[in-house]
Amino acid sequence: MDDIGRPPPDDFQLAVQVHHRLRRAHQRASAIFLDAIGDSQLTPTQWAALATLHSEGALSQNQLGRLTYMDPATTQGVILRLVERNLVERNPDPQDRRRTSVELTRIGRSLVVDRMRNAMIAHDRTLEPLSPDERAQFLDLLQRLM
Repeated sequence: MDDIGRPPPDDFQLAVQVHHRLRRAHQRASAIFLDAIGDSQLTPTQWAALATLHSEGALSQNQLGRLTYMDPATTQGVILRLVERNLVERNPDPQDRRRTSVELTRIGRSLVVDRMRNAMIAHDRTLEPLSPDERAQFLDLLQRLM
């Protein structure tokens, strides 16, 4: 291993690769979220859209995708599934009729408020193996990688 944890090129080990470790950490975080959120139909990506609409208000589909770091196809699929559950509604944008505005319905606002505590529990459970100082450092390091 070199001084930043990389194996020599002829000794490739998947278990120490950053992409592998991030994928495994993501799988763990997603499983914890799905267990804690209390809604078997709500994915972490859908939650990101709902929580963003809750904090930002109505947004264009493009704005929502940018703020949640979703590509356009994923954003569209998420919105369609949330519309089917009557959690969001789409309307022509009042400033530009060519754009669609997405906003929470009354049911969607209620769901976000009801599930916010569960989302925080998922956050805490995900970081549980780390000390408070490690949690802060880990979140800071992730931010730097983004």
